[in-house]
Amino acid sequence: MAKEKKQIKEVEVVEEVLDPADRVRNFFKELVPYVVIIFVVALIRTFIITPVSVKGDSMYPYLKDGEILLLNKLDKSFKRFDIVVANAKDTKVIKRIIGLPGEHIKYEDCKLYIDNKEIKDVVSDCITSDFTLEEVTDNYAVIPEGYYFVMGDNRKASSDSRNYLGLISKDQISGTASFRLYPFKVFGKLKLDK
Repeated sequence: MAKEKKQIKEVEVVEEVLDPADRVRNFFKELVPYVVIIFVVALIRTFIITPVSVKGDSMYPYLKDGEILLLNKLDKSFKRFDIVVANAKDTKVIKRIIGLPGEHIKYEDCKLYIDNKEIKDVVSDCITSDFTLEEVTDNYAVIPEGYYFVMGDNRKASSDSRNYLGLISKDQISGTASFRLYPFKVFGKLKLDK
């Protein structure tokens, strides 16, 4: 066996020496993509969609304390039974829209009536006390334009348009919640029925 000589090549590492101005320029050049990403995320959270956490049990059993939902801030076409987050009485509340502008609302014998027509409520348990719109507002015959009547699903424990919040204006509503992020076992689109 012939002995082979192994040649070891030495690699010379040359470090480019940059002057301070070039170093600063390179630093900012590398920083720009991160700043753009942060800016885009901030815009999305501020104007389009943001996570919100359920606090309390006013929407129980449909939503539970600690659940995390996605709030769609672009959707301003509110419909009956939408779940919304509103700014009311110096706090954010999560409630369900029951009455729309121009409607008369009442509950009688655990049934929801809109303009004297029975509407199937998403809360099927008989837990809603009888009331009329006139009794729980400043004697309004119908919900004024630009306002909504909201209630929590846990009707016996909810502070809502009947007893504390009053009617909620469209400007007070931050957006609609239609997707549950957490807990993962119920991850997905919020369904209208329980």
